[in-house]
Amino acid sequence: MKRRQKTKKSAIRRINDWLHLWLGLGSGIIVFIVSITGCLYAFEEEIKDALEPWRFVEAQAMPFVPPSQLLDTARLYMPGQTPTGLTYSNREGAAAVGYFGSENGKRTFTAIFMNPYTGQFLQKQQTLGGDGFDFFRFVIDGHRALWLPYEIGRPIVGIGTLVFVVLLVTGLVMWWPKRAKKSEYRKSFTIKWRGSFKRVNYDLHNVLGFYSLLLALALGITGLVWSFAWFADALYFATSGGQSRPEHSHPHSDPSKAGVLPADSISVLDKAWYLTLAQEPRAQGFYLEPVPAEADDPIEIIAYQDKGSWYNRNEYYYDQYSLEPLRMQGDRYAQASLADQLMMLNYDIHIGAVGGFPGKLLAFFISLICASLPVTGFLVWW
Repeated sequence: MKRRQKTKKSAIRRINDWLHLWLGLGSGIIVFIVSITGCLYAFEEEIKDALEPWRFVEAQAMPFVPPSQLLDTARLYMPGQTPTGLTYSNREGAAAVGYFGSENGKRTFTAIFMNPYTGQFLQKQQTLGGDGFDFFRFVIDGHRALWLPYEIGRPIVGIGTLVFVVLLVTGLVMWWPKRAKKSEYRKSFTIKWRGSFKRVNYDLHNVLGFYSLLLALALGITGLVWSFAWFADALYFATSGGQSRPEHSHPHSDPSKAGVLPADSISVLDKAWYLTLAQEPRAQGFYLEPVPAEADDPIEIIAYQDKGSWYNRNEYYYDQYSLEPLRMQGDRYAQASLADQLMMLNYDIHIGAVGGFPGKLLAFFISLICASLPVTGFLVWW
């Protein structure tokens, strides 16, 4: 009885397998670090909410204080500093004024938390550039730049992510059953837990890699949108039917209109806040840029429609001299084109928030599988 000869691989299959092996070995440590830190960061918001009680207040049947009152309180704890952001949460959340700065050549970030109903100070927290250790800052620095200087680490992470996406495709080709037999498909879809260590390890790499493929691709592609402008441009071009991605800019104020508004005791920022609040009574959070950086910058207020997600938002812009409402492409999620909506969804898809807590849980497990693939792949090769 003759032994059955192994099916000879085609040249394309051999090239595919070679690419999968050596690209995997070359990028493995990057994929592992980026994936495992993604797991650790998945529930950053939930963990901070559980450990930092000053993030919450008791809901009250009264309106929030205006931005100017929060800024006045924050100024007492950050004298001489210029605020870079102001946030209102939902009815049970604290408000916060943020300050980006620089100290000894390093970036710093400090947040002043306050009661949005009274303006009362709750907590001062420095999460960037301070002497204390911030776990999630450590995690996100590893995720974004491998704990290297950002100008060095971020391109490396981007290249590693691009290679990872290629590996997912070559891995699918390797996974595909060579013969259309029931036994072949069974091996491709199930893990033989009672097999040898070598067999179980191979199945963990092969089978889990297949089951996580689509969601792992989603995580990789959304990461590439931040890593490379050319990739974001290409994705926008493909999803918009051939249109160019608009530059990340905003409408402009007209400095020639200075003095148009009558002088009174209510600041322009507060007036813009009240105008927005009248249009967004059900918003679950707001972000404001309290101080325009340039003379022609507008007042910007973002209204988030859902708690715990960022994509479903309406952006409001006002001329800082006349309070004339200004519009820009993609400033309302519900009215935006598919391509603009995908760009607005990018962060929420990347962290799983688009699916709420179950989505974050799914992203956690997919990231964990992604972290395991370089390990099991190395053991297959070893």
